[in-house]
Amino acid sequence: MDEKSKSINQAEDNILTNRQGHPITDNQNLRTVGNRGPTVLENYDFLEKITHFDREKTPERVVHSRGAGAHGYFEAYGTVGDESISTYTRAKLFSERGKKTPVFVRFSTVNHGTHSPETLRDPRGFAVKFYTEDGNWDLVGNNLKVFFIRDAMKFPDLVHAFKPDPVTNIQDVERIFDFISNTPEAMHMITFLFSPWGIPGNYRQMQGSGVNTYKWVNHEGKAVLVKYHWQPLAQGIKNLTQKQAEEIQGKNFNHATQDLYEAIERGEYPEWEMCVQIMSDDDHPELDFDPLDPTKIWPEDQFPFLPVGKMVLNKNPDNYFAEVEQVAFGTGVLVDGLDFSDDKLLQGRTFSYSDTQRYRVGANYLQLPVNAPKKHVATNQEGGQMLYRVDRTQRHINYEPSTIGGLQEAKQAAPDHQPEVEGKVVRQKIDRTNDFKQAGERYRLLEDWEREDLIANLTDALLSCDPRIQEKMLGYFSQCDEEYGQRLKTGVTQGNGGNQKEMGGPMGATNPGAAVKEAEQKSRPSKPY
Repeated sequence: MDEKSKSINQAEDNILTNRQGHPITDNQNLRTVGNRGPTVLENYDFLEKITHFDREKTPERVVHSRGAGAHGYFEAYGTVGDESISTYTRAKLFSERGKKTPVFVRFSTVNHGTHSPETLRDPRGFAVKFYTEDGNWDLVGNNLKVFFIRDAMKFPDLVHAFKPDPVTNIQDVERIFDFISNTPEAMHMITFLFSPWGIPGNYRQMQGSGVNTYKWVNHEGKAVLVKYHWQPLAQGIKNLTQKQAEEIQGKNFNHATQDLYEAIERGEYPEWEMCVQIMSDDDHPELDFDPLDPTKIWPEDQFPFLPVGKMVLNKNPDNYFAEVEQVAFGTGVLVDGLDFSDDKLLQGRTFSYSDTQRYRVGANYLQLPVNAPKKHVATNQEGGQMLYRVDRTQRHINYEPSTIGGLQEAKQAAPDHQPEVEGKVVRQKIDRTNDFKQAGERYRLLEDWEREDLIANLTDALLSCDPRIQEKMLGYFSQCDEEYGQRLKTGVTQGNGGNQKEMGGPMGATNPGAAVKEAEQKSRPSKPY
C-alpha cells in the first residue's frame, strides 16, 4: 500500500461513527423542530448514544468495588525450597525454571464503593489471574493472611455489618462491633485490621495471601495442603497510621491507584515472590488449631515459607473499564495439579464468586478478552447475553456424547486426587477454635508504634458502641492478652466519662462526629445566585 492510500485509510479510521458503523456528521445537536425544539423521536444517533451511556456501568461489585490493576508475568523457579516442585504438584506453570505465565492482577479495597478513598481502614484484595497453558487459574486473596470468619454461612452477615447502615447509609463502627462481639473468631483479624496493617501505604508495597487452604496434587494423585503468600521484593512493605491516612485522604483519595499506574509507567515494575507453606493432608492433632481454619496462621517455624516463583507487573491496562472493572475472578478456577481443601469458607466462596460474575458481567463474561484463557476453548454452552462467539468447530452438534461429530472428552493424563470422606452430615463448628491465642501473639509481635495506633483506633471505635458491646469486646481483648485488654479498658473508661458516645463513622476514623460539626461551623456563608 502506498503512502497516499495509508493516509486515506488513517483518515477514515479517525471518522466518528455510531456502533452500526454509520458516520456521524453532527455530534453537537439534536434533531429538532426549528433550532429551539421540540426534539423528534427519530434521533437515531442520539438515542443510540444516550441508551448506551445509560448502560455504561455494570452493577458494582458487592465487595471489592474499588480497584486498580495491571498486566505482568509469573516466572517459575521449578523448585519448592530445595526440592523439585513435581514432588508435590503436576501443575505445569510451576514445572520448569524460567517458565513464564502471563498474569493480570487486581488490587482492591473491600467494603466501600467504586470511588471511595483508598485510605480507608479496610482489607485489601489481592487477586491474580494466571493465563496458563492448561487454562486460567485464579488465586483470589487479600493483603492479610487471615479472615474474620471460618464458615461461609456468615459471609453475607459479615459484609452487611461492615457496609453502611441501610437507613442512614453511613458505615457505623457500632454495627461492626455488634457483629464482632458475637463472632470471637474475628479477634485475630481485628487485631491486624485496626493496627497500621489495616491501611497499606499503597498497592505495590503490601503483602498478599491466598488466605484459604488449598491442595497441591502430584502425578500420582497424592495431595498436600498448601497456603499461598506474595512477598514484595525490592519495593518492600509500608503501612500508614490513622493520622497519616487522614492527612493523605485530604489531598488525594486515589493515591494508591495513581501510585501503581505511575510506577509502572516509569518502568519501576513492582515484583512479588510467591511462597508456599506445605502441610500433610490430615487433621494434625498436634496443633492447637484446625489447619483449615482461615482465621489462623500456620506457624513459620513449623511450616516455612518456600519460594516457588516471582511475579512482575510491567504493563498498565489500556482501558480501565474493559480490564480492571470487567475482570472476573473465582476461587474455583483451578488447573490440573491444584485442588480444593475442605476449608468451609473456601467451599462457599467457590460457588459464590463465579455466580456473582454471571450476574454482574453476564453469562458470557469468560469471552471478554481480560477473562478469556489464552488457549483454545471448546464448549457446548449456548446463548446468553452478549454471546458473540461459538466455542466449537462443529456448529450443528452442541451436545456430548455424539456418534456423528461434536466435541469429545479429553484423555486423562494422571489420576485424580481421591480424598476419603466419612462422617455424619451435620451443622457444627470445628473442634479446635482457639479464637484468642494468635490474636494475642500478633499483639505482642507488633512494634510499639503499631500497638499505639491499634489501641487508639480501637478506643475511638469502641467509644461509639453500646456499653454491652464494649463489655463483651473488652473481655475478648483481655483473653487475647492481659495488657491489650487493660489498655483498651483504660481508654474506653476515660472516654465514657467524657460522654463522647455518638453515631459511629468510618472504621478507625478519629472522632468522625467532630467532622460533621466542623463542616457546619467552619464553612463560609454565601449569597444565593
